[in-house]
Amino acid sequence: MLFGRDSCDVEHWDSDDPVPRSTLLKGVAGAHGLYCLLTEKIDKELLDAAGPNLKVISTMSVGFDHLSLEEIKKRGIRVGYTPDVLTNATAELTVALLLATARRLMEAVAEAKNGGWGTWKPLWLCGYGLSDSTVGILGLGRIGLAVAQRLKPFGVKKFLYTDFEPKPEIAAQIQAEYVPLDKLAEQSDFVTVHCALTPETNGLCNKHLFSKMKSTAVFINTSRGAVVNQDNLYQALTTGQIAAAGLDVTVPEPLPTDHPLFALKNCVILPHVASATIATRTAMAQLTVNNLIAGLKDEPMPKELTL
Repeated sequence: MLFGRDSCDVEHWDSDDPVPRSTLLKGVAGAHGLYCLLTEKIDKELLDAAGPNLKVISTMSVGFDHLSLEEIKKRGIRVGYTPDVLTNATAELTVALLLATARRLMEAVAEAKNGGWGTWKPLWLCGYGLSDSTVGILGLGRIGLAVAQRLKPFGVKKFLYTDFEPKPEIAAQIQAEYVPLDKLAEQSDFVTVHCALTPETNGLCNKHLFSKMKSTAVFINTSRGAVVNQDNLYQALTTGQIAAAGLDVTVPEPLPTDHPLFALKNCVILPHVASATIATRTAMAQLTVNNLIAGLKDEPMPKELTL
């Protein structure tokens, strides 16, 4: 990796599989910069192993719950991340997941393949449509807004949102109304989650939330798995509290194949692929490198996380 007249030595883990923890701890010793993925836990143990030379961490993700920010801040280490570049891809995937879940597409594909497709039946595989619906957005940031903008042409009647504070300028773009979480749950036909994982949002989508939702409501999460209490979600899906759920994120990841949620026809689970387009992943990788180089040169990063 070259920049200007300077150069740096690069140790590269050449595999799609996560680097083993022991290998990572050994490899970071003495490093000045670290390029990481969300699969790497950057905690006190790793920072101690890296030593005092480490001055910048650049993560190829918009989320940063894998980073021990207090430890990083104490050591004066800068952090780069990749917001914005994955907004469109994540919004597209969210809409696709919502439609697949609400219109029961996974069930339909299975029926077509296994011989269940017989004569036409009036109510067979009927799901729920977006026309004249109310959509509740939990977290009206870049991605939440982009999802709403893509859903609006489907004929959504009303957008509701909740966040840690009202966002009138963003909400005005989609004519969304700010409401408390309980009201959002009670009135929404679709609830889609786009908040960051923080101590306040950990487990936010729990039995209380599901108990407030309509029995015909569809729940979608493409943010972080830990925002949802999965045991509570399972109960809500199996008892008819809510109609269906679509998840692109889970706890843990990957979710074990024998997890009870996989056995439910009304739960669609994807393997965390919201940003998985060639263009998006390439842009994320390039931004991660640019953040890292800027940090090593003591220059402003294109996208630096404020600590």
